[in-house]
Amino acid sequence: MPKQTVDEMWEQMLTGSYPRLQRMRKMWGALPSPPRCKLCNAPFRGPGGAMMRAIGYGQSPLNRRLCKWCTRAVHKHPGGAEVDISVMFADVRGSTGLAEHMEPEEFSRLMSRFYGAAADMIDEHDGIVDKFVGDSAIALFLPGFAGEDHAADAIEAARDLVEKTGGDSSEPWIPIGVGVHTGRSFVGAVGEGDARDFTALGDTVNTAARLSALAGPGEILISCEAGEVAGIETGGLERRTLEIRGRDQKVDVWVSRAQPIRS
Repeated sequence: MPKQTVDEMWEQMLTGSYPRLQRMRKMWGALPSPPRCKLCNAPFRGPGGAMMRAIGYGQSPLNRRLCKWCTRAVHKHPGGAEVDISVMFADVRGSTGLAEHMEPEEFSRLMSRFYGAAADMIDEHDGIVDKFVGDSAIALFLPGFAGEDHAADAIEAARDLVEKTGGDSSEPWIPIGVGVHTGRSFVGAVGEGDARDFTALGDTVNTAARLSALAGPGEILISCEAGEVAGIETGGLERRTLEIRGRDQKVDVWVSRAQPIRS
């Protein structure tokens, strides 16, 4: 049997079909308690977390969403694969104006609260926090971890985040707009040396970012591709056709807010 290539290993890992990772996720999943490594499911807290730290699977200081073992594996086997994923971008509306009228420390506390709320909602729906950049939270929903419902999970995480930030009321404690898109992306260990990180690249990520920039406060712009994969109930949702900067083709979206989306 020919030796498996690194790219084949990445594809199996990202789609949930890598045998070794399946065994590890099942084994570590039986140990308490969350939060857990997004790749191998190793617990970071409770008795299980203490045991993981003792054998070198503790939370990585380089990427706190992964354990030390998985971080080493990512750096040891650079590469990735093209897979279908869902991406959620959440962007604070009017952050420049907010910062202008707040003390720097007060604004920092506000953004920290937003990052914490975003991380909680993303984790709750089996997503991975890709990064926090300025006034944005970026999350990846991969079939290997979120399952076939990755698009629905991304949309529900967006809905819950809008609700968590008060977007379902007339006075949110921080106004956000969210974009969700589903499509093909390159996912893996990107970069060189110490600058290598686990992330996703491609049009899917860029489109989700553009959608979040076009979403009004409390709005979730769901691409029709994401909506179709998620099987959302579109009755009562507004449909828009948007021109995306830097993209030749227009994007059709459904406009949702803090409300149930599964059919």
